Amino acid sequence: MPNSSHDVVIIGGGTAGITVAASLRRRAGRDLTIAIVEPAEHHYYQPAFTLVGAGAYRLSDTRRSVASLVPAGVDLITGAAKAFHPDDNAVELENGDRVSYGHLVVCPGLVLNWDKVEGLTGALGKGGVCSNYAPDQVEYTWQCIQGLGAGSKIVCTQPPMPFKCPGAPQKIAYLTADHLRKKGILGDCDVQFHTATPGIFGVPYYARALTKVAANYGITVGLSHNLVAVDGAAKKATFEVVDGDDKGQKIELDYDMLHVTPPQGPPGFIADSPLANEGGWVDVDANTMQSTKYPNIFSLGDVCSTANSKTAAAVRKQAPVVVRNILNARKGAAMEAGYDGYASCPLTTAYGKAIIAEFIYGGKVTPSFPWDPAVERWTGWWIKKTGLPIMYWRYMLKGREWFPKHNTNWKGDEA
Repeated sequence: MPNSSHDVVIIGGGTAGITVAASLRRRAGRDLTIAIVEPAEHHYYQPAFTLVGAGAYRLSDTRRSVASLVPAGVDLITGAAKAFHPDDNAVELENGDRVSYGHLVVCPGLVLNWDKVEGLTGALGKGGVCSNYAPDQVEYTWQCIQGLGAGSKIVCTQPPMPFKCPGAPQKIAYLTADHLRKKGILGDCDVQFHTATPGIFGVPYYARALTKVAANYGITVGLSHNLVAVDGAAKKATFEVVDGDDKGQKIELDYDMLHVTPPQGPPGFIADSPLANEGGWVDVDANTMQSTKYPNIFSLGDVCSTANSKTAAAVRKQAPVVVRNILNARKGAAMEAGYDGYASCPLTTAYGKAIIAEFIYGGKVTPSFPWDPAVERWTGWWIKKTGLPIMYWRYMLKGREWFPKHNTNWKGDEA
């Protein structure tokens, strides 16, 4: 579709892009011409990757073709964006085509920077080095877990923020430990979780609960420890202390299983574009999702500059705001400051248990259910494994915007 023009062009056919397109189609009908630019053939429900890596979900159930998810009446342009020309209201694609727009929505997601950890790329996918962060790697995690025996050393890592699904790096540690407990060998194994952040979780209310979960399993937690190198042949992982009195010190650990969460960041064509801030993220107003530089451009999802946790739940709350503000802009109305930083992390703490962590900007706890959100519950597991996938495929990606409201007046975290 060379040199095409549309009322709304969406860069990215992932969770954010499909949701915005579907919501726009529902609200505006056929009055808008809409196109999605996406190079990938397949779309994955990434929140289930932890469950796939733990042997509790099938990878095939996370996958759909992008084409099957694009709403009727929305054009799919199979290709990758190369450069933005906002003064001309156009996007240049890698094949040389230009796509013009009235309004632009930028949501291509982020990239996994495996190469930022020395030796990781060559070690990944063999010798016990695994990751739930890529569809071609996630099934190997389960193979690694199944191969653990008495005396095994398990190391799970978390890089510096920001990265998608901040709870995932520790979730697999808990599920691995629970698997070992069920086999009766947890006490003979060494399970460790090392994070580059100064706390186990960014919201103190949930961090206190997760500290107890880790202690219950006997998991060693290393704070301010950033993975910097992997020696796959020797099965050694090297961490650098990034804060405190020991800042700069290197720590070398042996492992039988090393679960790595790779450093992550914006794609190059975003970071090098006029849309980006100094950190390389699309610079937007934190509440309206409108670009701070170009009024007819919006962004949401993992690639934008908002200070929320990068989760599918955040997209669920951001997308309706983007859609309403595009329609407001088209009729000359004011922007709606409707996004409050909501994110949700369903933290699987055992097979059959999860904590549903919900919060907004500033770490304010905002649960959607009438119970203490920091307690492990079987209902949390059901929500994670069954309820949220149904919500995702049948409602969110179909442009349906009604979902349970989070309680911004909840005071339990202040007690």
